[in-house]
Amino acid sequence: MKTICFYFQIHQPFRLKRYRFFDIGNDHYYYDDFQNEEIIRQIADRCYLPANRLMLEMIKASGGKFKVAFSISGTALEQMEIYTPEVIDGFRELAKTGNVEFLSETYAHSLSSLGDHEELKEQVHRHRDKIYNLFGVKPRIFRNTELIYSDEISELAYKMGFKGMLTEGAKHVLGWKSPNYVYTSISQPQQKLLLKNDRFSEDISIRFKNYSWSEYPLTADKYMSWIASTPEDEQIINLFMNYDVLGSFHPVESGIFDFFRALPRFAEEKGVGFSTPSEVFALLKPVGSVSVPYPMSWVDEEKDCSSWLGNILQNEAFGKINKISERVRLIEDRRIRQDWYYLQSSDHFYYMNTKHPGEKGFSPYDNPYEAFNNYMNILSDFMDRVNAQFPSDIENEELNSLLTTIKNQGAEIVSLQKEAERLKKKAPAKKTAAAAL
Repeated sequence: MKTICFYFQIHQPFRLKRYRFFDIGNDHYYYDDFQNEEIIRQIADRCYLPANRLMLEMIKASGGKFKVAFSISGTALEQMEIYTPEVIDGFRELAKTGNVEFLSETYAHSLSSLGDHEELKEQVHRHRDKIYNLFGVKPRIFRNTELIYSDEISELAYKMGFKGMLTEGAKHVLGWKSPNYVYTSISQPQQKLLLKNDRFSEDISIRFKNYSWSEYPLTADKYMSWIASTPEDEQIINLFMNYDVLGSFHPVESGIFDFFRALPRFAEEKGVGFSTPSEVFALLKPVGSVSVPYPMSWVDEEKDCSSWLGNILQNEAFGKINKISERVRLIEDRRIRQDWYYLQSSDHFYYMNTKHPGEKGFSPYDNPYEAFNNYMNILSDFMDRVNAQFPSDIENEELNSLLTTIKNQGAEIVSLQKEAERLKKKAPAKKTAAAAL
């Protein structure tokens, strides 16, 4: 039976306020709270709240046959907790159905997989804890920021305990192969992969309200007919997109909610089911492996990482923040650690993008140079705060030696605590023997 794997990405960064050169050393608060609250409340009203109600309705109306997966960044979850807790309640209600899977990712929706592998591990661990604390489930499948993937990243994910990943079905990687199968990583054969079907995903995410599209209007009946007519041996259709497609990218008057609402009924008529990523990996065997020596993503036609690290501005900023990662991990100051996560969100680097001149997109800045200057001013202040606790004149070798000493001391403390517990348990037995004598 052919099955559809729906996956939605949900992310919101903590947007930065305008920060001048003269603020460095005087102002340690970097965020535009008004803009952050306004944006997430708008998106919650247009998308998150009605979309969550729709997903729940689809699950119940289909008798539990409809299933879906979400990847929600830690920074998005924090903003929901602060400004729109009702959205969290909606996801909790969806989690109770058993038809929803929450995926693991980097906490800050960061580029740590491209720069600092220790930071990647720490953020993934923090994100796992956040998902468990909010929804009572532990993610088993990894979805990296913006579906960024390479052979090296697949090995890192496997070592962190993930046996499956989601990524882009890029043509320059697949060649003649179809994305409608389960694959494995060429560097780690035990790591299974689900690849995005670009055509069917973008029919919804991009072309749905395009009046000049030859297939407009797209109906659920027509769409399911296309999926059902794919080759019989292609058992999985991976539909990966942003959750903002529902109500934000495509407003309610476009008919997007009615389109989704009708999908389960026409899917059942065409003999098409729905599965979560974990179910797909459990049911279907891989048909081969894919090789991705250089990182790819699901962004732009190139499907690479140039949207975040494609120019000198982005690489300068990314290099600067990565230089202090070891020092930051030594610091226990909660405010510094919080700023550290927020400043790593990939959005800050995307705003410095010069690939599309004149196209502002989602950037709050007038141009990429303004984004760069603002970010670097903030980063300069942040680095001063870090250096105040761990001076920059400490060489990396000395810092690594200090880290090793701290780790060894920590291991010794744990060992001594275990020995103390063992001796405590023996003490009552010795007292009993002494009393008998």
